[in-house]
Amino acid sequence: MKRSSKTRDKAVDAARAAARDTLRAVRERDAYANLVLPKMLRDRGITGRDAALATELAYGTARAQGLLDAVISAAAQRPIDEIDGAVLDVLRLGTYQLLRTRIGAHAAVSTSVDLIRSEMGMGPAGFVNAVLRKVSQRDEDLWIDELAPPMAEDLIGNLAFRYAHPRWIAEVFADALGGSAGALQAALAADDERPPVHLVARPGLITAEELALSCGGDVGRYSPYCVYLPGGDPGDLAAIRDGYAGVQDEGSQLVGRALTVADVGDDGGRWLDMCAGPGGKAALVAAIADIDGAHLDAVEVSDHRAELIRKVVRDLPVDVLVADARSAGLEPGYDRILLDAPCSGLGSLRRRPEARWRRDAGDVADLVVLQRELLTEALRLVRPGGVVIYSTCSPHPAETTGVVAEVLAAHPDCEQIDARGLVPADDVGDGPHVQLWPHVHGTDAMFLAALRR
Repeated sequence: MKRSSKTRDKAVDAARAAARDTLRAVRERDAYANLVLPKMLRDRGITGRDAALATELAYGTARAQGLLDAVISAAAQRPIDEIDGAVLDVLRLGTYQLLRTRIGAHAAVSTSVDLIRSEMGMGPAGFVNAVLRKVSQRDEDLWIDELAPPMAEDLIGNLAFRYAHPRWIAEVFADALGGSAGALQAALAADDERPPVHLVARPGLITAEELALSCGGDVGRYSPYCVYLPGGDPGDLAAIRDGYAGVQDEGSQLVGRALTVADVGDDGGRWLDMCAGPGGKAALVAAIADIDGAHLDAVEVSDHRAELIRKVVRDLPVDVLVADARSAGLEPGYDRILLDAPCSGLGSLRRRPEARWRRDAGDVADLVVLQRELLTEALRLVRPGGVVIYSTCSPHPAETTGVVAEVLAAHPDCEQIDARGLVPADDVGDGPHVQLWPHVHGTDAMFLAALRR
C-alpha cells in the first residue's frame, strides 16, 4: 500500500525526490527534464545546494541512461523492461550517484532505499538495496570494462557505451568528424558533460560587458553578445527579467549574427526568419535590425511558439506570422533569410539530457525532406544578391551538407558562398560551410551554410 504524500515527503530527501519525480515525468509523459525540473524546484521551494544537487542528479541520470541501464541489468540479472518503472527510476538515480558522483556509497544506497520504501514498501526497497550494493562493488571504469564492446574490436561501440550515447549517434559523429577516433572521443566526452549556461546581451539594450558585470560572468570567446554565466538560476537576473538579455547558446548567437553581417549589397532592410519559434534567434536578429533600420518577418507554424516569439520581440520591428514556412504566401524579394530548420537536434543533446535516448536513426529521413522543402522555398523568396543562412543544430551530414548539395543541384542560379568569414571562430572546418562542436568551441554543434541567389 502506498503511503500518503505527507508521509512520503518526510521520509525522503527533497533534492533526490525532485530528481526522481523529474525522471518519472520523463519516463511516463515524455516530458523534458529541463522544463520539468526548474518549475518543480520553484514550486517546492528547493534552493541553493539542494537545487544544485537535484539538477545534477536529474540531468546527469537522464543523460547517462543507456550506460546506467546496462549496469542495472547486469547487477539485477534481468532485462530492464522487467523492472517496474518506479523502481527503475530510483535504481537509475542511485546508480548514477554511485558511478558518476562523489556521493558516498552508503548515502547513495540508503537514500535510494528510502525513496522507494516511502512509496512501495519493504519488498521493492529490498530489491533496490541488493541491486545497488552489487553496483557499488565496481566503479564506472570497471563496469565499462565488463560490459562495453572491446575497444580493439569495436572502437565506436566502446566509445558510445563509455560516454552514454546510442551507437547510431556515435556513428553519425564519427562520419561528421572524418573518422578521427581522437576527435570522436573528444566530441562524445564533451557531449556527456553538463553544459555551461550562455547568456545573450540584446544589442541596443545592454552590452556583453555590462551583462557580465551584472552577473559576475565572463564575456564569450566568439559572439560579441555572449556571456558565460558562472552559476545560479538565470531567471534571477534583472537583465533577464527585464528582457535586456536571454539564455542562448553561443553557437546559436553566431548563426543569428552571421545573417546580419553577410554581404548583400544594397540592403533594403527586408529580413525573414522562416522557422522562428521559440524566438531566441529572432530576438537577436530583430534587435540588430532595429539598429540597422531593417524589419524582420518571423514565421512559425505553431500558435504556442508564435506567442513566445511575440513576447520576446516586443517593441522590436517584427511581424509574426503563424503559417507553414513552405507555403506562407510571402512575397519574394527578401534581402536576408534565416532558415534555422527543424532537425534531429543531435548538436544540442547535452542541453536536452534525455533526448539522445528518444531519437532514432529513422527520424532523420523525414526531417531531411522537410529541410529540403524549406530551403527550396527560402531560395525562391530571397532576392538576387540576397543571402540565405541555412542552419541546423545537428552535425548529421544528411541534414547539413547533404541538404545543401541536393538543393543547390536543383537551383543552378544559386551558389554557396564561404560562411567562414561570417563566424569569428577558428577551427570551423574546411568550408565553405561552418561546423561548430562542443569539444572545440564550447558551443552546441551548430552547422551553418550561406547561399546566394
